[in-house]
Amino acid sequence: MSNMERWCGGCVLVLSCLLQTFSAYSDFYTSIGQMTDLLYTEKDLVTSLKNYIMVEEMKLKQVKQWAEKMDTLSATATQDPEGFLGHPVNAFKLMKRLNTEWGNLENLVLKDSAEGFISNLTLQRQHFPTDEDQTGAAKALLRLQDTYRLDTNTISTGDLPGVTHKSLMTVEDCFELGKIAYSEVDYYHTELWMEQALKQLEEGEESTVDKVTVLDYLSYAIYQQGDLGRALELTKKLLRIGELPKMYEMLCRGEGVKMTNRRQSRLFCRYYTNNGNPSYLLSPAKQEDEWDRPYIVRYHDIISHSEIEKIKELALPKLRRATISNPITGVLETLKRATVHDPLTGKLTTALYRVSKSAWLTGYDHPMIDQINQRIEDLTGLEMDTAEELQVANYGVGGQYEPHFDFGRKDEPDAFKELGTGNRVATWLFYMSDVAAGGATVFPDVGAAVWPKKGTAVFWYNLFPSGEGDYSTRHAACPVLVGNKWVSNKWIHERGQEFRRPCGLTEIA
Repeated sequence: MSNMERWCGGCVLVLSCLLQTFSAYSDFYTSIGQMTDLLYTEKDLVTSLKNYIMVEEMKLKQVKQWAEKMDTLSATATQDPEGFLGHPVNAFKLMKRLNTEWGNLENLVLKDSAEGFISNLTLQRQHFPTDEDQTGAAKALLRLQDTYRLDTNTISTGDLPGVTHKSLMTVEDCFELGKIAYSEVDYYHTELWMEQALKQLEEGEESTVDKVTVLDYLSYAIYQQGDLGRALELTKKLLRIGELPKMYEMLCRGEGVKMTNRRQSRLFCRYYTNNGNPSYLLSPAKQEDEWDRPYIVRYHDIISHSEIEKIKELALPKLRRATISNPITGVLETLKRATVHDPLTGKLTTALYRVSKSAWLTGYDHPMIDQINQRIEDLTGLEMDTAEELQVANYGVGGQYEPHFDFGRKDEPDAFKELGTGNRVATWLFYMSDVAAGGATVFPDVGAAVWPKKGTAVFWYNLFPSGEGDYSTRHAACPVLVGNKWVSNKWIHERGQEFRRPCGLTEIA
């Protein structure tokens, strides 16, 4: 056994023994005594990590020495190749190097010296503090803040009375505390800590957390507390510093669409039967590629005029102000509007997040809805029993839906929890009217635009087969400039797709 292997093995053994001490503990945050023990555990983890780094540095040193040796030798040999190889020892050593020594170097480079450290760390994480401990510690800090009336800056700078070990909070720390409050539907503390994170960012602190993300949480927390005027001001600030809204508006005007000749050459039209589905064997669907990544397809003549009119007839009495899914509770909420003062124009304006009216239809409203759901299932191959009801939306002049994701993100763990059917795996969108001007569906992250055409439908996956969200699917419904826009959509969920769309083995597959 080499010295490197002994070092790594020793680290693993010591670390394993030390961590076993804590296997019976839980609720670490409730006891300073147990948390004291965790400090020593962390110290030993650092020692183990430093030993791993030492092993990696020794390996890199060997590789570097070999590279320098070969660089010098190659420079000499290539000056007079025939003369160099005329010496039989040089010829022998060339054969030996290429046959043996380069192979040894390959083995050295491929050797995973982290395996012992990582496998042990993964094994022992079950004895580490849990999400409950982290949330508990955060709640304790928020209780202390309220009880002793401490402002966020005092806590962040560590200026607490009687402390001897002053500890500063980074932007990431403040942001994480705000996110925990957000996940607990505590918008008051979300506001306080997102404001502190924003303050430290604006003071020049470097961070992996960006202003747009912080403002996104902050504006939503303030909006949830009913201060729509301030929420609007923060949203406008967010829009001013973000490039996404600029791209969104350009795409709505038909500018900046990234349809290159190369991309266009990869997009095709075809007659489609979805692997010989009986419903489409004799009369295949007309399928057209709209975009490659994310893959967006359009189906032509997929819903008839009479079906459209029946859907509109059923939906009209039910139309209500549009709703969105609350990322915390998973419950659909009606979006509010309020008249506020616009600091940019000096005029009164209305805070608009989604401007449309919508209704939800099922087979109980009319058997035709079940037929339409079956049509979507036949063409996508996806289970419709766990999909949401058919949503019908009507956008008037100026009607829009700003950039958003259809799926629940990682920081929205309870999105769609009420439905119990998992995340939104895919979106099917019917266009039920032509629009005289405006009203496109745009994808700002990739520069794609899809224009409404009556009787067609577009389809895309929101999740990769692995279940990870495809962030390139962020999209928006552009404001209707002239005309009246009718759409209906089906949000298809994960449950029931286990055998219809099997999981991938990599994050984006």
